[in-house]
Amino acid sequence: MENTNLDFVAIGDIVIDNFIELIQAQVHEGDGRQKLCMNFADKIPYRNSTEITAVGNSPNAAVSAARLGLKTALITDIGNDSNGQRCLDSLKEDGVITDFITAHDNQKTNYHYVLLYKADRTILVKHAEFNYKFPDIGKPKWIYLSSLAENSLPYQIEVAKYSKANPEVKMAFQPGTFQIELGYEKMKEIYEASELFFCNMEEAERILKPLGKEAESVDIKDLLKMMRELGPNIIVITDGPNGAYTYDGTDIWHMPMYPDSQEPFDRTGAGDSFSSTLTSALAAGKTIDEALMWAPINSMSVVQYLGAQKGLLTREKLEEFLANAPEDYKPKKLS
Repeated sequence: MENTNLDFVAIGDIVIDNFIELIQAQVHEGDGRQKLCMNFADKIPYRNSTEITAVGNSPNAAVSAARLGLKTALITDIGNDSNGQRCLDSLKEDGVITDFITAHDNQKTNYHYVLLYKADRTILVKHAEFNYKFPDIGKPKWIYLSSLAENSLPYQIEVAKYSKANPEVKMAFQPGTFQIELGYEKMKEIYEASELFFCNMEEAERILKPLGKEAESVDIKDLLKMMRELGPNIIVITDGPNGAYTYDGTDIWHMPMYPDSQEPFDRTGAGDSFSSTLTSALAAGKTIDEALMWAPINSMSVVQYLGAQKGLLTREKLEEFLANAPEDYKPKKLS
């Protein structure tokens, strides 16, 4: 068991994504959100169908960290099936340690359908409810917790207790859909155990609204402060093409996006690459302002390819982009 001297341990569900590239669809506004629309009870043509293995928020983060040179492991659960084996093989090819992956008999590896229209995607998800167990991982520099199934709350509380009992091990938390839907009160221990917390603007509003906080009408500085009151030490809120913001209780930083070399092909994994790269930079000894300069570069690269992992960069390639960055590509302190 390779549980010594680990830099980065990601925790969360793994999945095979089947990307279905739509041809005939429309996007309409409704209930304050955009809706992907197709003709009901019709035959809908599509351009391509492509399977991508070993993805999901936490597997994406693990691959990102491994390519950046960190000694990285993934804790996840698969079915004892051919899809599970494909995921293991893919992770090993990227240098991710798979010792903490559990294969379950009589259960299937997660398989999702991704409806790709232009550069955005709508994902049909179905998380298997595995019997999650937290293994002995020693004391890595960072753990990275993200998307898990609805039955995972006791397991996540166990991770939070581990983090609190080992303060030298920093925890990054990037909540997935089910984790946000569980609500803050149930997830309070996880928030409070987090050194680093990631979400986007819309997710921050969804987290804060049930708590009676008027998140939709405040500026970004107040939004960051509201989120930090929930317990994490450093808050990172992304805002699409407007960049990202961080707050550590003292300083608020804004970081612009790295300019795209061409129009994005697929935005799947942009958030995962940003969050995992920033965390990896901190694990590599970078300061928060230095880490902020790493993260958008991987996001820029990922959206040029189909899926969340093909565009993930090595450290050498990332630093090459950094060396060639525009003069105004730097974090700006807002307070």
